[in-house]
Amino acid sequence: MRSSGTELSNLGNKSTYGPEPLRFRLLILSLALIAGSAATGLGQCAGVASTPGSAADCVAHATPQEKTVTLDATHSYSLAELIDIAEHNNPHTRIVWERAKQKADELGIARSAYFPVLAAAAAFGDQRIINPFPKPLAPRGYVMVEIPAVVPEVTLEYLIFDFGKREAKVDAATAEKLAASANFIQANQEVAFRVASSYYKLLTAQERLQAAQETLKTAQTTQDAAETQLKNGRSTLPDVLNARAETSQAVFDMESADGDEKIARVALTEVIGVEPSPNITIDAQKSAPLPESLTMSIDALIDRAIADRPDLMAQAAEIRAADDAIRAAKAEYKPKIVLSGSAAQTSIWPTADYGQLGNASQPTWAATLGVEWRIFDGGARKGEVAIAESRRREAQDEMTEKRDQATREVWTAYIAFRTALRKQQAAVALLDSASASYSSSLDAYNYGVKNLIDVVTAARQLAQARLSSVSARSQLFLEAVDLEFVTGNLLRTQPPATKTSTQDGPQR
Repeated sequence: MRSSGTELSNLGNKSTYGPEPLRFRLLILSLALIAGSAATGLGQCAGVASTPGSAADCVAHATPQEKTVTLDATHSYSLAELIDIAEHNNPHTRIVWERAKQKADELGIARSAYFPVLAAAAAFGDQRIINPFPKPLAPRGYVMVEIPAVVPEVTLEYLIFDFGKREAKVDAATAEKLAASANFIQANQEVAFRVASSYYKLLTAQERLQAAQETLKTAQTTQDAAETQLKNGRSTLPDVLNARAETSQAVFDMESADGDEKIARVALTEVIGVEPSPNITIDAQKSAPLPESLTMSIDALIDRAIADRPDLMAQAAEIRAADDAIRAAKAEYKPKIVLSGSAAQTSIWPTADYGQLGNASQPTWAATLGVEWRIFDGGARKGEVAIAESRRREAQDEMTEKRDQATREVWTAYIAFRTALRKQQAAVALLDSASASYSSSLDAYNYGVKNLIDVVTAARQLAQARLSSVSARSQLFLEAVDLEFVTGNLLRTQPPATKTSTQDGPQR
């Protein structure tokens, strides 16, 4: 478990670095989305939510977009466009946005405790009472009095001093607002990562479909060669039937790949928050350069994750809120000084069954400076302090758990990227070897040097090599995105953790 230092103390003041070349940003997850969607993404602050402070300020003043985007089936969507659409349409981002806005409003409520409470009231009444009065001044020994009254009144109540309780509550609300804003950033990153995963799964499905079509062509070529050899008397019918079976299997595999590709389209539309449908076209970026190396060591990646991951920022804010809750609970043991007052215009028209009373309409007022001090409450305050201290320990334990989880995820992503890199290199060599093996086996078969079993075996190896190449390429892209995600750099402008062959700089 690594020490935290001070990297989580300033939640709203994270430093950023200059952006990398746009081509690579689009490759890794189009991190230039921040600049490109700042105008269109204001509705849910997706374009500016890079720090909890900036996200909190945006959420407090922005209004979510109500219109759901409809996809254009004729447009080829890039990964950046899909992420932008998802952050405005995915229900999860809208839910977290509303929670962040609620926390911003709760901070305003906490701050309102510093202001006096001014209220206006108006009373209209009529009262009939018995006033005892001595005889013989009152023949019956009492007087019946009726008093109609109209009393408009303004009251004031002002908490002057409470030994830091209001301050603690405002600080706690501020920390909760930052925590909610960090969770909002985390939700945006999660949605972006899900979109990227679905995007690359669709890309893999499309390339698998293309590989299946190439395999079908290979099987048909093998079948044509077998039938030609049969006509020339240099092959047997079982060889031809075997080649036809391979062609049928290739057709089966192609239809399966076609179905998987359509299902991947539906899954992608669901993730971006539009009506699930296979009617979507993506920009496959087949010419995009592959990531070839890491730009940071594992220790640097872990340090970045500890400093920049939104979930850790949120948890640090929760610890601050728990500290402030303890302060507020302990302040209940102290007295409060309260100023209260009222001013009214009292108008009455009294009447009596004996004698004559005068009417009145005069201003009346009252002012009180009081001290409230709860001396005994049966242990309620003690219990509140104990609960607040327990919640702080809980928040600290959660921070320890999340830091360990972040470290584990960075290590996993680091190892997975390096493995994907080696698998990609091996897949390229495998595809070259399998292609050469099939070509030579087919030529040798046509010359009568090899039998059909050798050709079919080479064809199967070539088909497997094509699928391996497709999977390795997409997996390498996805692992590069995962590295940015687990280090908290997704949708941000810090230098990426990987580089392509088109970028200068030493390999590490």
